[in-house]
Amino acid sequence: MEWKKRDIGKIKWKKRDIEGLFNLNVHELGETANSLNTKLATFVVNRHINYTDVCISKCPLCAFHNDNGYLMSVKEVVRKAKEAVNAGATELHIVGGHNPEVNLEYFEEMFSAIKAKFQVVVKALTATEVHFLSKIEKCSVKEVLSRLKAAGLDAMPGGGAEILDDRIRRIICPNKATSDEWLAVMRTAHKMGIRSNATMLFGHVEDVKHRARHLYRLWKLQEETGGFLAFIPLVFHPENTELKRRGLVKEKTSPVDVLKTIAVSRIVLHNFASVRAYWVMLGEKLAQIALNYGANDVDGTLMEERVTHAAGAKTPLYMPEDKLMSIIKGAGKIPAERDTFYNILQVIP
Repeated sequence: MEWKKRDIGKIKWKKRDIEGLFNLNVHELGETANSLNTKLATFVVNRHINYTDVCISKCPLCAFHNDNGYLMSVKEVVRKAKEAVNAGATELHIVGGHNPEVNLEYFEEMFSAIKAKFQVVVKALTATEVHFLSKIEKCSVKEVLSRLKAAGLDAMPGGGAEILDDRIRRIICPNKATSDEWLAVMRTAHKMGIRSNATMLFGHVEDVKHRARHLYRLWKLQEETGGFLAFIPLVFHPENTELKRRGLVKEKTSPVDVLKTIAVSRIVLHNFASVRAYWVMLGEKLAQIALNYGANDVDGTLMEERVTHAAGAKTPLYMPEDKLMSIIKGAGKIPAERDTFYNILQVIP
């Protein structure tokens, strides 16, 4: 691949060109993707808070939803926030399900209470949760986001994107926002100054052309708004999901496919600050290797991730900072703690 770093940043991608990248050698792709990053690899001290596991969408890809599940009180969420801040967290990642018993006032009270007590970034609610709230409240996405921002929402995670192709969404998540609706929520958020991440859940019923379409649509929206911070390729874990029970997915995709997808993502999404090696889904070893295949971030400490573990992930619920730094150093990179917005807080030699 006779590309130079300065040339990749000028490419105006087409879907067929992105699809063609997947036909290239994984190591060649990795070398090119790695050249786009610095020697720094970042992490954040954060906590995941899954406020509810009740979700009426019941996506076949998900093992987290529970008809008789829980809904945390605002007081309980604030208690978990306090634990996180006391442990050094700079970010709270707050997501749940499409729970019809939850309204905007619940989140306004939650975010306001957190902001009144702690100096911490509230990164909360996926685009599909925001879209669902707009339907519950019978108001626009812009009004939902305006009220959430006023209450203390600082940024949004990237979940709910799955695959941005409705032919695939009709199989894996038929009862939640369409691809256009997901993108529209993000476009609205970015125009309001709310920055976000973006994800792609891969390794289930999609193929390379669907991944290429997904990456193209993200690249195109980023060219328009510049509002995305990080891209997180998420490896599908089939255990305990309806997709596995139906026989549509038997096992996780291969490590080579994972590394190739991460490398292609870094090359295409040159307009994103970061591509993450999400250790929860990859495992420690593969996350470490991915840092030389285009990833430049390992996410964070998490402290209490439930969604992926419900689908069979065998990784820990919590990753101490020294372990994250060990993973990064083992990849020949220099660890750097960051905040949500990719400001470097400290470089650890």
